[in-house]
Amino acid sequence: MFKIPPHQVAGHHASNGTLGPLVDDSGRFYKPLQGDERGSAEVTFYKQFSTNTEIPDRIRRFFPVFYGTQVMKASDGFEHPHIMLQDLASSRSNPTIMDIKIGSRTFGPEASDDYIEKCLKRDRETTTLRLGFRISGLQVYVSEELGFYKPSRDLVLKSSIDDVKLLFRRFVSSNSSGSDPDYALASKVYGGPNGILAQLLELKTWFEDQTIYHFCACSLLFMFEKTMASKGETSNAQVKLIDFAHVTEGRGVIDHNFLGGLCSLIKFISEVLKDPEDHKTPGGDTLESTILVNNGH
Repeated sequence: MFKIPPHQVAGHHASNGTLGPLVDDSGRFYKPLQGDERGSAEVTFYKQFSTNTEIPDRIRRFFPVFYGTQVMKASDGFEHPHIMLQDLASSRSNPTIMDIKIGSRTFGPEASDDYIEKCLKRDRETTTLRLGFRISGLQVYVSEELGFYKPSRDLVLKSSIDDVKLLFRRFVSSNSSGSDPDYALASKVYGGPNGILAQLLELKTWFEDQTIYHFCACSLLFMFEKTMASKGETSNAQVKLIDFAHVTEGRGVIDHNFLGGLCSLIKFISEVLKDPEDHKTPGGDTLESTILVNNGH
């Protein structure tokens, strides 16, 4: 039985008549192939990556498991080829998730002029050019009664740098539905030997040397278990790399675009972790205040 992913925070969403990813009860995620060269490029990457003996196991764990491709009835009602992947959220009951697109450039070297213009417009309108990354979407589990705090995609993409700081703070707060998030879970989620920051630093070490691929327009997915962390247990924080439709061969050159964005993200989280109160914008409305008003807080 296929269903719409309950915890998808970014990308194309499936609905009746609209093409988007599906999941099943066996822990698999079915992503429709894009009709142009992006679909075949992503399949090619997964096939090569899954058999590439140069990828260390410690790095391979950051990528979804690839199960091949399958033609099946899609969410729009028609037969369509899909990539079969590991459903990263399937083992989690109420996951808190953030999707972050990495790099100050989100188009590849072979992109058309129209596509470059489209990407540049989005990159300028978001924090991509200024920070080297942008938040594409997030959901934060609040409680069984209140469900998830999940700002709209448009509001998230309009985030200023101060808004992004505050969203990173809200992501690890125990009172995510309130007007003043407490940042109580930061050390359990971002910090520690198995936290998000440690995992990002491990990825950074690899990207400082690897010249096999250039990961253009890829995203990092952050996930953790808020209920467990709030009880003093492990947060089960996890970082995954996703979206590989624009990956190209490295040809012996370091992927400075991805590495630069990753370093910027590491620095950003480190600073927020060190000084969680440094998140307010003097004067004016922020994305956060807009979300709170829209949600009735």
